[in-house]
Order: sequence, then C-alpha cells, then structure tokens
Amino acid sequence: MIPLSVPSLKGNEWKYVKECLDTEWVSTAGKYVNLFEEKVKEFTKSEFAIACVNGTEAIHISLLLCGVEAGDEVIVPTLTFIAPINAVKYANAEPVFMDSDEFYNIDAAKTIEFIKTETTFKNGFTYNNKSGKRITAIIPVHIFGNAVMLDALIPLCKERNIAVIEDATESLGTIYTEGNYKGKFTGTIGDTGCFSFNGNKIITTGGGGMIVTNDAGKAEKAKYLTTQAKDDEVRYVHHEIGYNYRLPNVLAAIGVAQMEVLPDYIVTKKKNFAKYSEEINNIEGLKINPAPEYADSNLWMYAMRIDKDIYGMDREQVMAMLSQNGIQSRPVWYLNHEQKPYKNNFSYKIENAYKLLEETLNIPCSVNLTDEQIDTVINVLKNK
Repeated sequence: MIPLSVPSLKGNEWKYVKECLDTEWVSTAGKYVNLFEEKVKEFTKSEFAIACVNGTEAIHISLLLCGVEAGDEVIVPTLTFIAPINAVKYANAEPVFMDSDEFYNIDAAKTIEFIKTETTFKNGFTYNNKSGKRITAIIPVHIFGNAVMLDALIPLCKERNIAVIEDATESLGTIYTEGNYKGKFTGTIGDTGCFSFNGNKIITTGGGGMIVTNDAGKAEKAKYLTTQAKDDEVRYVHHEIGYNYRLPNVLAAIGVAQMEVLPDYIVTKKKNFAKYSEEINNIEGLKINPAPEYADSNLWMYAMRIDKDIYGMDREQVMAMLSQNGIQSRPVWYLNHEQKPYKNNFSYKIENAYKLLEETLNIPCSVNLTDEQIDTVINVLKNK
C-alpha cells in the first residue's frame, strides 16, 4: 500500500532519543524540550514558543490565554479536522461556523460580512445579533498548508476586540509573499499560533504541539498553565486550574531532529506537488488544487478535485479504485456544522464547503514518496 502521509525519521532522531534514554531524561524535564522550543521559535521568527502534548491542547490553552470564557462564541471554519472545534468546547464556549474559500480555508470575505452585518460592537466587545452571545475569538485554520487570506480580517478583528488564534497545525513553513504580512510565517500573525507534530504532519514528534506568540505575558501564562499552574513547586501550591500538557523530553528530541530537515522536506513537498500537478491536470475531469499565490505554501497535503461528470467517477469510486490498486487516499473532513455534537450551533451561509467535500480526494504526499510511487498513482488515475 502506498500510504497517504507517513513520517520520515532518517536523521538524528535515534541519536537524540538514545541520549534521553541513556541519561534517563525522558519526561517533561530535560534539555530537548527547551531546545525544540528554541528551534521552532527561531524558524518561525517568533518571540516565544511553548511546547505541549498536541496541537489540540495548544489551541485549548490559546483560547484561555485570549480570554475566551464559558458561554462565549468562537468563529471557526466548518471544513477542518474537528480538533479546533472540540477545543472551543473544552473552553466551555460555542463554535460559530463559516464557509470555505477555494483553498479550503475559512472564507475571509464571508466572515467579514458576518462580523459587519450580523454582530454588534458594544462595551468593548462583539456580540452575535442572533444568539446575543459575546464573540471573543476566531480560529483561522491554514488548511493543507494553504495560508488564510488575513489582510482584511486581522484589522477588523482588532477593531472588534476578537482575538485571532491561528491554527497552523498543518502549515509549519508556509510564509506570506504578498500583502500586509509579507515575510511572515503562518502562526506568527495572530495573538497566538498553534502547531501540531502528529505522525502525519510535515514533521512529527509522534504526538506533540507548540504555541508561538510575540506576547510575553501570554507566553508566561502558557508555560504556567501547561505545567499544572504551579505557584510553589516545592510545596505544591496552585492558585489556578492547570493542565498536564507539557511535551516529554524524549518526544521533543525527535522534534529537534525533525526541525533540522524541515527545509529539505518542504523542497521535496514542492517537487512532488509539481509532478502531480503537471500530470494530473492533463487528465480530463481531474486537477490538483493549487495553493494561493499570495504565499509560499509548505504543500503539506495534496488535494485532488474530481469533476464526476467529466471524469466519469465520483469521489467514492475514485477512492475505491485507488485502494484496489494499493493506494491510500482520503476525502476531506465531514463538515463540522453537520456533525452530531454541533448540529444546533450557528452557521453562516455554508455553500462552497459542500462542493469541496463532494469533489476532493487527498492523495499520497509523504516526504519519502518515491518517483515510482507517484507514477503509479498517476497511471492508475489515467488508465481507469
């Protein structure tokens, strides 16, 4: 089976992990946690980086850092992995669902329209006209490594006192090349940015996450909350509810090794994306969805669009055909505003997300994908 997206661990991972085992520094203390934070901070040009156990918890803590309280609302895209939506519920808040643009990201234009026409700003906060609830944050998710168009959205959110928590769990290494944020990496523009190092991401620690921010106060509070909110470490005094979210040293050691090869991985992702695009875009009814031109994407996941009327097969049929030929693929996530736990939540003009859901199939994109494997995928699609 040609897998969809698996890790590549061919650098110094074993060397650094062995050091952790040899020295018995395997838990949340040890040099590699701090070193991993430094590596991510330096790469993204952030002021602060705080390691945690996964990307979901990075978002959860970010919501708390940004003042999201019980009963508040948080703007989210409907088309995304469910993790950031669940994180909103962890903070006892409610998601408000937005549509998607052609790059699978939250539709910035519609979101701006919603804020301007469906909310009221009073007493320093933004309130949803329909629910009456306070909207305290938005989570733009950089889907598949594609940068969200933030140029007009960020200023409006600042004006309306809506915190911006970037879900950059899929976009480590994506950088804006045009617009207000030219030269900035995804995850470094909002109040906080959140990364994931799950096994299928562009780099992995097996499981892990990171919060980045340029706010010293938020960084200090993030470290405090993710390490059980210890006010007196010797006497175990706690003034707030904390969380056991600190990344173990042995996993951070893998992360340090992975950061050493991240630039090479991005080059490989681009090369493979170009090869897929050149061949698949010449198959009638199929195309590789492009990345936005205003950013240099890490191209983490490849999204293939299927016109079933022209290609003669729908998404499910193509997925079955690939599977029969030993190729793993997957559809995009089921829309979250239709998931059972969230059916009663507010959603705003969801339209394009349905089209993306119906037409899209993700195809193999691992950094250790061989040219022969790419050719196999292409030939199966050509010779259906």
